[in-house]
Amino acid sequence: MDISTFDDLLQAARAQPEPQRLLFVFAGVELPDEATPAQRERFEAGQGGALVPLMCVDKRPDELASFGMLVEEASQFGPNSWGIVFAAALSGSLNRAPTSEDAEAPLQRMVEAIKRGEHGTYIPFDAQGHAVQMG
Repeated sequence: MDISTFDDLLQAARAQPEPQRLLFVFAGVELPDEATPAQRERFEAGQGGALVPLMCVDKRPDELASFGMLVEEASQFGPNSWGIVFAAALSGSLNRAPTSEDAEAPLQRMVEAIKRGEHGTYIPFDAQGHAVQMG
């Protein structure tokens, strides 16, 4: 299935044979202190920068009706300084959905991978819930 919007992600997760738990890492973009003048110029033009994980959460697909609901919940934890949210899914087994406790280690691995710039296995969404290409 081609996932081009957050709604596509929810639909795909709900259609899986085993229950899913969705993992989300909200990230902002910052300019590193050691940036070159060229990197600073690109950053000012809205390109480049370093991804900085700001917060993470896990949800069952049935706990989210829409992207707006996820964004609203995220806004309760502080100002919306994030620019992108990375998503992944954790599959259950034997018709048992993963719990939040089951999601803790995978979420932490996601955060660490994003810090290292290794985000190719996650689906990035912009602030409007559209999947974006990175790179």
